[in-house]
Amino acid sequence: MRYNRLGSTGLFVSELCLGTMTFGEADGMWGKIGSLGQNDADELVKTAFDAGVNFIDTANVYHGGKSEEITGTAIKNLGIPRDEIVVATKGYGQMGEGPNGRGNSRYHIIDACKASLERLQLDHIDLYQIHGFDPATPIGETMHALDTLVQHGHVRYIGVSNWAAWQISKALGISYNRGLARFESLQAYYTLAGRDLEREHVPMMEDEGVGLLVWSPLAGGYLTGKYSGDQDGDGGRRADFDFPPVDKSRGEKVIEAMRPIAEAHDASMAQIALSWLLHQKAVTSVILGAKKLSQLEDNLGAPDVALSDEELAQLNEVSKLPAEYPGWMFERQGEYRRDLLNPAPRGSKDS
Repeated sequence: MRYNRLGSTGLFVSELCLGTMTFGEADGMWGKIGSLGQNDADELVKTAFDAGVNFIDTANVYHGGKSEEITGTAIKNLGIPRDEIVVATKGYGQMGEGPNGRGNSRYHIIDACKASLERLQLDHIDLYQIHGFDPATPIGETMHALDTLVQHGHVRYIGVSNWAAWQISKALGISYNRGLARFESLQAYYTLAGRDLEREHVPMMEDEGVGLLVWSPLAGGYLTGKYSGDQDGDGGRRADFDFPPVDKSRGEKVIEAMRPIAEAHDASMAQIALSWLLHQKAVTSVILGAKKLSQLEDNLGAPDVALSDEELAQLNEVSKLPAEYPGWMFERQGEYRRDLLNPAPRGSKDS
């Protein structure tokens, strides 16, 4: 297990993170994603921690707060030292009645964070993330509220999830100009079946020193290959909850390219998809969610799969994004200047 620096901080997190969206029993959407009780959750947390995972991610909206409660209890039950586990959670979603029961206002975020602390049975949250963009709250108000939580010791670092690149850049500018805590990470969807993040977010994160935490790295199970072609997925998650959306015409080509690579490495399709992510420079940690211990154990084997340059090139080619403006104009107009930054080796015919 490798440990990567979170954003521009001095905090190091494991390259794999245990996600807890499956923790908790509920009906509706959450029940389709997972409904694990305390004993099963304890087993998953122990297995991940024993494998070197020091990072666990949850959110207040998962199963109406049950996920946070189970996560906190699992840490207590297993006797995991507080200084050996990095706990991340999120706020934004509907947690109360009325118009102020959700969003990124100071009113809601500070109360939501304190409620998460109580459910997690912790005196501080290591990474507190804004779960979504609130069009009704000025970004400056949100950043000041988060800074208050940091200054009061309730939160060590802050992050964001599911924001546009320009929104994150604006938030970073506000933090810089006003001397506030800044977003150190983005939690976002990024997979071989969906590389949209590369258009705007990845360049922004590399320039600003923001870490990337990947949610749904298997595209809701699609990249396991069990939903490909005529296969029905054995009643898996996508059979009941087809999310996140996948362009099947492109996705099938990705699956076809993955199969021989998986066979060559004696690895599962999931391990190949996860390994590709671990080879991406922008990725800090990949969040694993599992309903079964066997799923988690398989996913934990991904760091052992070393893809060759040729295999990475094959996967990159079959999954590449179609060219869009202004990207293709950047490529055309910037070629000469890029060559100045990366000159050919001395003695080559192009030098």
